[in-house]
Amino acid sequence: MKYEPSLFESKWQREWENQDAFASSDDPQVRKRKPKFYILDMFPYPSGAGLHIGHPEGYTATDVVARLKRMLGFNVLHPMGWDAFGLPAERAALRENIHPAIITKRNVDNFRKQIKRLGFSYDWKREVDTSSPDYYHWTQWIFLKLYERDLAYLAEVPVNWCPALGTVLANEEVKDGLYVETGDPVERRMMKQWMLKITLYGERLIEDLEGLDWPEGVKEMQRNWIGKSIGAEIHFKIQGRSGSAFTVFTTRPDTLFGATYCVLAPEHPLVGEITSDAQKNAVESYVQDSKNKTDLARTDLAKEKSGVFTGAYAIHPITGQDLPIWVADYVLMTYGTGSIMAVPAHDERDHIFAVQYGLPIRPVIQPAASSSDGLPYLGDGLLMHSDFLNGRDVESAKTIMIAWLEKNQKGVSKTQYRLRDWLFSRQRYWGEPFPIAHLSSGEVVPLPVDALPITLPQIDEYRPTEDGRPPLARAPREWLEVKLPDGRSAIRETNTMPQWAGSCWYYLRFMDPKNTTQPFSPEAEAYWGPVDLYVGGVEHAVLHLLYARFWHKVLYDCGLVHTKEPFQKLFNQGMILAYSYRDAAGKYYSPSDVEQRDGVSTHKTTGTRLEVQIEKMSKSKLNVVNPDDVIDQYGADALRLYELFMGPLEQVKPWNTDGVDGVFRFLGRVWRLIIDEKTGELNPRMTTTQAETEPELLRLLHKTLKKVKEDTEALRFNTAISQMMIFVNEATSAKTLPRAILETFLHCLSPYAPHIAEEAWSRLGHSDLICRTDWIAHDESLCVDATITIVIQVNGKRRDEIQLPRGLDKPALEKAALAHPNVQKALAGQTPKKVIAVPDRLINLVV
Repeated sequence: MKYEPSLFESKWQREWENQDAFASSDDPQVRKRKPKFYILDMFPYPSGAGLHIGHPEGYTATDVVARLKRMLGFNVLHPMGWDAFGLPAERAALRENIHPAIITKRNVDNFRKQIKRLGFSYDWKREVDTSSPDYYHWTQWIFLKLYERDLAYLAEVPVNWCPALGTVLANEEVKDGLYVETGDPVERRMMKQWMLKITLYGERLIEDLEGLDWPEGVKEMQRNWIGKSIGAEIHFKIQGRSGSAFTVFTTRPDTLFGATYCVLAPEHPLVGEITSDAQKNAVESYVQDSKNKTDLARTDLAKEKSGVFTGAYAIHPITGQDLPIWVADYVLMTYGTGSIMAVPAHDERDHIFAVQYGLPIRPVIQPAASSSDGLPYLGDGLLMHSDFLNGRDVESAKTIMIAWLEKNQKGVSKTQYRLRDWLFSRQRYWGEPFPIAHLSSGEVVPLPVDALPITLPQIDEYRPTEDGRPPLARAPREWLEVKLPDGRSAIRETNTMPQWAGSCWYYLRFMDPKNTTQPFSPEAEAYWGPVDLYVGGVEHAVLHLLYARFWHKVLYDCGLVHTKEPFQKLFNQGMILAYSYRDAAGKYYSPSDVEQRDGVSTHKTTGTRLEVQIEKMSKSKLNVVNPDDVIDQYGADALRLYELFMGPLEQVKPWNTDGVDGVFRFLGRVWRLIIDEKTGELNPRMTTTQAETEPELLRLLHKTLKKVKEDTEALRFNTAISQMMIFVNEATSAKTLPRAILETFLHCLSPYAPHIAEEAWSRLGHSDLICRTDWIAHDESLCVDATITIVIQVNGKRRDEIQLPRGLDKPALEKAALAHPNVQKALAGQTPKKVIAVPDRLINLVV
């Protein structure tokens, strides 16, 4: 009977489910007795495409750790759910004329089926779906907490509006004026939107990163996104306009004497007021053009700068000099004050702009060494051409300038953040309704908690209305009109929350998913929080993690969670890429249509030479690998092992289906250690003798136990698998196979290849599940080699090496070295004058 995973893998998946093998215990007595371990995957959006081969990498890693931790005696919380609201389901609903809820359920069912085929040890009784009313009831409840704390408000703000989809898009969803998913044009509009005051938490979001076990690169990305800047606000009056002024924020108040012009953002309210009649048409045209550019495109350093002169001048707050005021889209109304003082001698963007438009460039910092490269000087140095700052270094000049500005009421010290308040509403149907209503007077009122959940109504059309209102404006009157507790009538908010809302707190709901009176109980949160290990892609390094941290801190301030941070340890798995094949015209071909001829990739039928690239998996590139296909051919255990054996978890790696064959053969060797392929019975080489009858194999077993445990906990899965392969190779060639050694090895293998481990464990006569057994601790004394390699030197020159018993003293080392033929030859009859011995490492004979 050969290794045929299809004969038993689904059997053990059913058995685990029937026995509820991976349930996290809520029993107070268990919680007292067992330490907790909460391990979490970034839960997926259930797209219609289903899983591709890249998804299981992180899921397999967390599953291996979860299985090991259970065997080590931990009460493990390892759940799975679905980030199910969002625009993709709504677009599919429009295409297929099917309700988004039906499409979402169909996709979720497919994802769940694919994931279960991989044998992941999720506690499926804790499954959540962010589009379920049972879940978004509490998303709405948390929004009311934000509203109560004055952290949610309505404001007119510039947004990315997609006319084709009739909704607002985040900056990250727009590139070169187009929606990245569909290519539809995007324009900038001023719209009244719900905002969340994440900016109030900027300092805490930076400070609390320090105590987290996160990749330093991710921490730095968050710090940069928040963008803390310490500097000054400086007031500039406008020439000839009494009472008109604007304020700039700068981190370089020391360079104020180098300012040669000022710039306002196109959206700045002063633009229309100060523009001269002669420049009016040019300015209005420029402002209009700027509306369709994203913030990212406007601030891109590599792009050519553009601007227009307003015809007005600012007054330098110290020198009284006239500074021309320009409008330029590289200045954003959403960052700082929407206006800057330009110092082209010491700022890259200002320098590019000044050169382009022939504006003055006045250096005020003396470089340490002379430079004639024509570029702005960005380093330190001593101030020059700066009156009372001359001769000062940059840092002391900043302090002196801020003190002068405050004394003369021309400015103030200021700490600022690049982080903007979170634009929180969308003009979509498939999202959480806001628990908010509007009175005819314009007053905004929160709906009572006992009215939750505000469920989505049935509507026939998911597009916005013809006059631009959100899809929910099409809802029946009985949904739109609501009676308030005081008897007044109001109209419900028709915007919906963004997809981020549900993913901000899902880790908390997993702790207590069936609670109907609270989002989670204090007891559950106190036990399970925070998440001990959170694994997911680096693409979520900023937004999801930042938003979740913000909501968690609000809940902390409400006394609802006991930790300041939600995720103690974060690990980013590397992306799995795939080979793609295309011809000179750019047409892609499926790998099944490609063959190799003399090391060159060609089309099987036409013989056309094809270019080979390693790229992100994509339907359009025909390089998506379906995990179901790999499981059909090799089994789930082989897929799991290969995902982790390809290389370090954090590295980007190319997928090669042929590579699965190697780990499949390894599992075949494991199978043959237990099962006789000819008879289907237990391997006759297996003995019931004591494990000590194979001392070297026993020693290797304990080394394997130690390395697998340590490497798994350190997320070094590929090296743990390598160690198991070494053990299996040695066991295959051993004289006898003590049953106890094989049974112990199956404990090592079980977290990685759980199906074959369960099948082998069962065939060895055990009635229990191996995944529920305790981990077998290694014997440290057996992990130390009995013999060790000693380097022999004569006069410091290496002559040879020798295997000797560990722990020999100096006389024994000297005796063994003198007896070695190569040493005798090197000594040529001489007696060593000095012997230098480093125990268990080397001996040096000096003549």
